[in-house]
Amino acid sequence: MKVEQIYTGCLAHAAYYIESKGEAAIFDPLREVQPYLNRAQKDEAQIKYVFETHFHADFVSGHLDLQKKTGAKIVFGPGAKPNYDAITAEDGQIFKLGDYQIKVIHTPGHTMESTTYLLIDETGKEHGLITGDTLFIGDVGRPDLAQHVVSDLTEEKLAGHLYDSLRNKIMPLNDDLIVYPNHGAGSACGKKMSKETTDTLGNQKKTNYALRADMSKEEFIKELLDGLTTPPGYFPKNVLMNIQGYESFDKVKHNAENPLTPDEFEAVANASQALILDTRNANDFAKAFIPNSINIGLDGNYAPWVGELIKDIDQEILLVTDEGKHEEAITRLARVGYDHAIGYLKGGMESWIYAEKEVDTATRISAEELETIFKEKSAVLIDVRKKSEYDAEHVEGSLNIPLNTLNEHLAEIPKEKPFVVFCAGGYRSMIASSILKQRGYDNFKDVVGGFNAIKQTDVKTTDYVCPSTLL
Repeated sequence: MKVEQIYTGCLAHAAYYIESKGEAAIFDPLREVQPYLNRAQKDEAQIKYVFETHFHADFVSGHLDLQKKTGAKIVFGPGAKPNYDAITAEDGQIFKLGDYQIKVIHTPGHTMESTTYLLIDETGKEHGLITGDTLFIGDVGRPDLAQHVVSDLTEEKLAGHLYDSLRNKIMPLNDDLIVYPNHGAGSACGKKMSKETTDTLGNQKKTNYALRADMSKEEFIKELLDGLTTPPGYFPKNVLMNIQGYESFDKVKHNAENPLTPDEFEAVANASQALILDTRNANDFAKAFIPNSINIGLDGNYAPWVGELIKDIDQEILLVTDEGKHEEAITRLARVGYDHAIGYLKGGMESWIYAEKEVDTATRISAEELETIFKEKSAVLIDVRKKSEYDAEHVEGSLNIPLNTLNEHLAEIPKEKPFVVFCAGGYRSMIASSILKQRGYDNFKDVVGGFNAIKQTDVKTTDYVCPSTLL
């Protein structure tokens, strides 16, 4: 059976393409649908169905645009109530795709409409499971997302539903079935996902903590909920877009692909409430950037950090990108529902500098330079990694303010005292630096290479107590 996984690393997202006898189906597509159209065209196939495993939280699905462009029918599992034309399937219902069959298995828990699709080949043999966020490789879906949209649900109730779905619907199936999940390592939809993106169900029964045969429901709920971090703030907004509908990606892209000269860019920035988002890498940003701009680089987890840090999903955005990268920046914004980019700086930062416009800079130091600061105790060290990273290993005496909480903890960072910011490798710390600069902080430095570089010095073994005024 031909099942093609289409994986997008920056979102740790997997969509699936299946084709039989000129009929194709797409499972959990991303917002930009042209790659799926191209894939079907290569097979000279017609996209007949768009199957959704659930209302996604971490991205805006491309199901509506695919429906408009191809006439494909959108299929959700039992209990789904979208505000547009779609099939709400029944548990056990079978859809035919050429010589293949796709069987609906309702598996509530991650969300109440969550559904797994059993793939049956042309001989009638059960081939695999497209599991969405019900079952990952090494993990299962977190049960605390739907409660932010449906008020009478609790994470405990959802976890209980997920336990029943896994035990009663998934685990009795054949061990040789291939598991095709919606996400891999790096996604915020789980906490222990493997870097592998497929596996056999039999191996998952042996290795996945959540599928232990001797695990009681109470143990499952406790273990599943332990250590869950607060979900990114944009998740509920993406769920609502996927339920209610959204603007076509083509129109969003058209509105954003508006090249602006430095004078035009400056005029729009001054006349609007637009946020200036600089998507270049940390080194280039540090050397020169437009004052008050925020740096979230395309070379990292760009879209999730946009969703985490730009609280208003309707915020107008002006983009600064490397030459030729504006389309990627726009596309990745739209994937998480940020549809209000209104233009980009034509010619990139070089054009701004050539026009002799005002620029700002961020001070960066090496890990070796940090050694001197550390030994002299001349600055506070602020680690913006996640708490779990900090708890695993950190510089003695450093203060942990995770990047996603920085705006809420600015009062703990006095502007008159020198401090140093770092993360694991320098990506997040430059985001933090740009936010701090925007908020009026100047008396700080950022560490090139972050904690990974610091570990190669003597800093990690030096006894240094962070000043109590910042604790």
